Amino acid sequence: MSGFFGCVSRNDCVVDVFYGTDYHSHLGTKRGGMAFVNDGQFVRAIHSLENAYFRNKFESDLPKFENSTIGVGVISDAQSQPVIVTSHLGRFSTIVIGRIDNLEELIAEMLSSKVNFAELSSGKINPTELIAILITQGDSFKEGIEIVQKKVKGSCSMLIMTDTGIYASRDKFGRTPIVLGKNKNGYAIATESSSFSNLDYIFECEIKPAQTLFVTADGYNEVTPAGDRLQICSFMWVYYGYPSSTYEGINVEDSRYRSGCALANQDKDLVDVDFAAGVPDSGIGHAIGYSNEKKIPYKRAFVKYTPTWPRSFMPQNQNMRDLVAKMKLLPNETFTKGSSMVLLDDSIVRGTQLKDNIIKLVDAGARSINIRIACPPLVYPCNFLNFSSSRSTFDLFTRRIIRDLEGAENFTEDTLKEYANPDSEKYKKMIEVMSKAIGADTLKFQRLEDLITSIGLPKECLCTHCWDNSSYME
Repeated sequence: MSGFFGCVSRNDCVVDVFYGTDYHSHLGTKRGGMAFVNDGQFVRAIHSLENAYFRNKFESDLPKFENSTIGVGVISDAQSQPVIVTSHLGRFSTIVIGRIDNLEELIAEMLSSKVNFAELSSGKINPTELIAILITQGDSFKEGIEIVQKKVKGSCSMLIMTDTGIYASRDKFGRTPIVLGKNKNGYAIATESSSFSNLDYIFECEIKPAQTLFVTADGYNEVTPAGDRLQICSFMWVYYGYPSSTYEGINVEDSRYRSGCALANQDKDLVDVDFAAGVPDSGIGHAIGYSNEKKIPYKRAFVKYTPTWPRSFMPQNQNMRDLVAKMKLLPNETFTKGSSMVLLDDSIVRGTQLKDNIIKLVDAGARSINIRIACPPLVYPCNFLNFSSSRSTFDLFTRRIIRDLEGAENFTEDTLKEYANPDSEKYKKMIEVMSKAIGADTLKFQRLEDLITSIGLPKECLCTHCWDNSSYME
């Protein structure tokens, strides 16, 4: 995932972009960047976030941006951005969030047309520069945006900053949200609506799938019309989204309460538990919903130590990520010793962190640990937002278990469907093996229909690819 924040104002907007971007820090894994237009001049800064927070890295850059009235910022999980380009459309800066699944195909197409690339990210051609070049293939920004949305497979939401305003364009199936906010001086554009309140913006509207708005300090107008299909990522509510944010009119934390409630209703036979707990941070809302419905106490069996430990997403190295995740969670032995608990988490991706957490709780004297997961098992790697994708499909805990049970790496789509079906014998065996592998006394996952109900949108409006391989793939 990634997150962005843009602002067009009658006054200096640097502070708004700085803090607005910082409010997206939970969405990125690797780099941050900001760019501004000041008297027609484009200036930018990009820094690694693998060893420090966004605010610390960018505070010293603020003086060089001073008095800018148009700006954009991004927390990125991969490439360096924003990218600044000079073209026949004029000078502009681009930010992209999403995943270009046909990246290599598009690069080959551009190179065969004798297009040159200047920007690199991790030693490879920068996907954001590719998008910027695709934009310049049009005779206008509108045409260029339409070219991008036609050619890109995966997902692509973007901000395009010019010297007169910002184009905000949402992915053609709306897999990531974009919201517009307004105050007395102008407008802000963000991934997270929660970034508005402390900066005194009020919600104006949500940009619709495939829709592009051109935003200035005086207003906005539609550049490309909304599409007729929405398929927003379900993980925005399960995991990615900040609790106080709202997408498609549905609050993240409220959805998590409903999710926990649904898990509790699955657990009619689980009676010998002392309390419910959540793995911080995204498991907490699910756990509170569970405890309220089950009418058992909610307690913080884990407390996150945040003053010096960065998020578990950082750094990129998996071993170091696991170490950071382990070190920052502290068990509370006063609650855990001799207790039977239900521990809720948003998902199981690789399984390593949850297994370590269970070991910690056992060492802290827990009598039994019943794991409840707020979404179904992840059977299919994400093609759209890099959530559960990796160099190897078998980095997914679920896929490793299926491989071990089937005895081969190559199994049919029908076999995978059986493991994704919570009423099948293969599914039940998979859960049994998973539970033993992580050291849980019991393990249950949310049923997909309950997750959809918890979110509150029709299934056809949600991307559920990770669980049932169902999505628009154009």
